[in-house]
Amino acid sequence: MNKKDSIKKQIFQIELQLKKVMHDYSDTDVCNELYNSLVLQKAILKKELENADKNVFVENFKKFIPKIKNKKKTLICDYFN
Repeated sequence: MNKKDSIKKQIFQIELQLKKVMHDYSDTDVCNELYNSLVLQKAILKKELENADKNVFVENFKKFIPKIKNKKKTLICDYFN
């Protein structure tokens, strides 16, 4: 099982837990904290999945390419100031 599949499996398990919490939802602080922590875990896992989908080679290549800045063009009149 690769990393993407394990992350998807964890997201699915958290979604099931969220459904159970919503089914037995009450206005207690414990339920609110549990629900909020599950939503946060799900968001973190989705971000990890998004990062796993990126091409690592391309991302590393982008880091090493110097960004070409807009060079100020020298005009002929600049030499005669």
